Amino acid sequence: MTMNSTGRPTRSDNAAATDAPTFTGNKALQIEEALIFEIGDFAGTGVDLAEPEAREDRLGGLNRNSDIGLPGLSEPETMRHFVRLSQKNYAIDMGPFPLGSCTMKHNPRLNEKVARLPGFADLHPLAPNDAVQGALEVIDTLAFWLKELTGMPAVAMSPKAGAHGELCGMMAIKAAIEARGEGDQRTRVLAPESAHGTNPATAVQCGFKVDGIPADKTGRVDLEALKAKLGDDVAGIMVTNPNTCGLFERDIRAIADAVHEAGGYFYCDGANFNAIAGKVRPGDLGVDAMHINLHKTFSTPHGGGGPGSGPTVLSEALAAFAPIPYVVSEEGKFHLVETRRAAKAEGDGAESFGRLTAFHGQMGMFTRALAYMLSHGKDGIRQAAEDAVLNANYVQARLKQEMTVAFDGYCMHEALFDDRFLKNTGVETIDFAKAMIDEGYHPMTMYFPLVVHGAMLIEPTESESKRELDQFCEALLSLSKRAKSGEIEFFQAAPVHAPRRRLDETVAARKPILRWTPENPAEAAE
Repeated sequence: MTMNSTGRPTRSDNAAATDAPTFTGNKALQIEEALIFEIGDFAGTGVDLAEPEAREDRLGGLNRNSDIGLPGLSEPETMRHFVRLSQKNYAIDMGPFPLGSCTMKHNPRLNEKVARLPGFADLHPLAPNDAVQGALEVIDTLAFWLKELTGMPAVAMSPKAGAHGELCGMMAIKAAIEARGEGDQRTRVLAPESAHGTNPATAVQCGFKVDGIPADKTGRVDLEALKAKLGDDVAGIMVTNPNTCGLFERDIRAIADAVHEAGGYFYCDGANFNAIAGKVRPGDLGVDAMHINLHKTFSTPHGGGGPGSGPTVLSEALAAFAPIPYVVSEEGKFHLVETRRAAKAEGDGAESFGRLTAFHGQMGMFTRALAYMLSHGKDGIRQAAEDAVLNANYVQARLKQEMTVAFDGYCMHEALFDDRFLKNTGVETIDFAKAMIDEGYHPMTMYFPLVVHGAMLIEPTESESKRELDQFCEALLSLSKRAKSGEIEFFQAAPVHAPRRRLDETVAARKPILRWTPENPAEAAE
């Protein structure tokens, strides 16, 4: 058994023992599990149901004429199947999730408890206002603190995710331009190379043409290149700040002033607000619109196809164009403004561009985010941002002993490395990532941002302890040394301890198999 620098056993010296086959395919507690279609019984289910009594056929000829094609399992078989599958997932509750640009931090259980309280968990979006006064107050209170933290006068609460929030901000900008009678003139949106990839996609979705702005040698927006592209056809700019290189845009105020002078608007991608919350107010930097990912900054559950939330704050220049619905308070009572006519009567949102989504946003995310804010307080939110930046710089300082930092100087909430340290080793960035899986870590964000060759973007977040960070860094330093020592076969074989070996990810992405079919369909149908 070999030991790493912290004295932990890492792997058996006997490779044959590690790969020794078993009769079941199981490896101790790592249980091999087939597809549910392969283990289920298509002839029955785990529940005995009596044949229904003859009833009048009311299906209008749309009766099913074949079996549904789903496998039946007993309750214990079903439970074991899904528990075994869940044990193959990596999760933030198991260890650090170092994805850069994603802020995969711990979700406090207090937030979860609040979201499950009766009166919140069982709300219905069509309930009358009088029956949901507490919920409306939560939305209104959260909106207030989002405006306070950003220094912005208005906020749209209904966007369901970050990209949806981007769409909200750009639709408000488009509506403002059209209200000025310049809709046909201002058709171009500027997007720096260091912006999130969704930014240009959102601009195109709104009917704009996208013009890229290069980064300078420090990884930030090239201010002179930006100014050279300004003109009376520019609708605005979309800047991620801190940007995807993990750096604060030092010229942010100059960028805002230049775009405003040209008659455009400044959209800021707030996905990385976690790094500056309580420290910097985007409204003071000249921002006109910015979405906030509640799952990244305020610890609501992240991704997985579940409920997201991307409230979008708006400047005074865009506030009137905010979408409906929104909450207003009159004499201690709350109600929703849900139509343009009502918005005009109310005065606020008088030129609303309309509705973004069917209902009012994600209540479960609102309760979690507000619980996080109130439990942390002003000083706690500021400390969370400071600790996120501290942890990222600690990781950068430790890893630069063996790995190459993409840009000199301190970073913000995430540390960016390139693949220069792997040059002439025969090991690629993807090989390094796969080897991390064998060490028990989900790889960091790989090959992004595109401005850096072989990028490895690490965001430790503020919720990781020094002990966790030290072990993570030691693992990466060990892998770097192995790559430089010429262990090419080790890296190209990785991962060897995962439930599945390395996949052809290109084929999987371009030719996914999304539907199970039996090997002999004709035989299965008999």
